[in-house]
Amino acid sequence: MTIAARMPESWIAHQDRREHVAGRDSGIDTMRGIAILMVIGIHSLQQPLDTTWAKLIDAALRPCVPIFLFASGYLTALSGRVILWKRIKTALIPYAIAFVAAYIYMAWHNPAMDHRTTTTVARFVLAYVFVYYYVFVYVGCTIGLWLIFRAAGSGTLDSSQRLVVFISLSIAFGLIAGSYLDPLLLRAGFSESFVQEIRLRDIPFWFSFAALGALVGTTGTDLALRDMRALVISAALAAYVIYAAARIFNIGDSADYDSVAFFGYAALFSILLFVLHLRLPFLAAIGSGSYFVYLWHIFVVMALRDYASLRSSGAATDFAITFVVSASISIIALLAIRRVLPSRVSSWLGA
Repeated sequence: MTIAARMPESWIAHQDRREHVAGRDSGIDTMRGIAILMVIGIHSLQQPLDTTWAKLIDAALRPCVPIFLFASGYLTALSGRVILWKRIKTALIPYAIAFVAAYIYMAWHNPAMDHRTTTTVARFVLAYVFVYYYVFVYVGCTIGLWLIFRAAGSGTLDSSQRLVVFISLSIAFGLIAGSYLDPLLLRAGFSESFVQEIRLRDIPFWFSFAALGALVGTTGTDLALRDMRALVISAALAAYVIYAAARIFNIGDSADYDSVAFFGYAALFSILLFVLHLRLPFLAAIGSGSYFVYLWHIFVVMALRDYASLRSSGAATDFAITFVVSASISIIALLAIRRVLPSRVSSWLGA
């Protein structure tokens, strides 16, 4: 009996899908387009969140980062490899350019800003300008995927089974890290503000979403999940209610990120978008340039906060105007840059 004959049909089908992966996936890009609009929505809300409706909207939009990580893990599983340096370079060059622009903006608005070299390097490494923490979350998760795929090997049934085990263990470890990292740091005497910054960069927890995407891609369960849309919708809705209630009523670990309730909702919402398999050209176009929108939309948000005086118009109006203006300008800029600039220069900006 040949090796192929002994392999489960689902694994062989998965290998066939991997061999035919080429170009961009409009379904995945549509997911990314939705996710980046969710990012803009979160940043358009007035802080702190003082009303129930604002907390409900914020809670609904929070799976944005997990969607990106889920998609990255899924596509990595289909390709079967991680070109590590290329991915890191693609993330860091646009970030470095945006960091310089953000640094200038911050210095312009804060004459007393600390410009010491060590402080500036720390700002860059920790992505402590605007909302760029996701850059190094992505880099950390990319390294995690590279390590797991290297350890599992490739091309055999045994390597596929090892990969499933490694992925499952990493999800479990991520949930444990999310549950106990902040109590450990607080007990060690660190301030709540410092702990919050660490939680935003809790790589093991964030990696659990990339691992989940890789698990779906590795096991070939995507077709089965798409036959269970009603169940996934119901489960995602129930998980959202639990997560939103935990935050509104301050039940247990009610943090915005890295709680079990957040993982449950964000993981199910990511799977829901995946199984719906939406292919919307406009959103896919935005999604293919979502990194540019992520890096640069915040300048529009900050400018509106600093110069437009929208707070006096009420929280709901402020949110709506900020979202529409920020999304519109960011998308127009993306399309214009792609049309005018050479592709290499566009890639340096994340477009």
